[in-house]
Amino acid sequence: MELTLISSSFCGACARTRSVLADAARFLPDATITEIDVARDPDAAEALDIGFTPTVIIRDASEVEVFRAEGVPTVPQVLTAAVKALPD
Repeated sequence: MELTLISSSFCGACARTRSVLADAARFLPDATITEIDVARDPDAAEALDIGFTPTVIIRDASEVEVFRAEGVPTVPQVLTAAVKALPD
């Protein structure tokens, strides 16, 4: 499962979101966290239809998006969404 954080360097909430994802990842040993900075990779942000930072996207093993949150999610929200990304 992939946890993607779309961030920007001027985004204070992005630091809090990094912390939330790190906390959640402790319970998700197979999860990978990828961060995309909109200033460094605007094409990726555009391809993902990002209009707000932070945005968190969770994809399953087939790379299907199962969760998207704009703003700072909670650890329980991330964990609940991650369950949707687990194989049946």
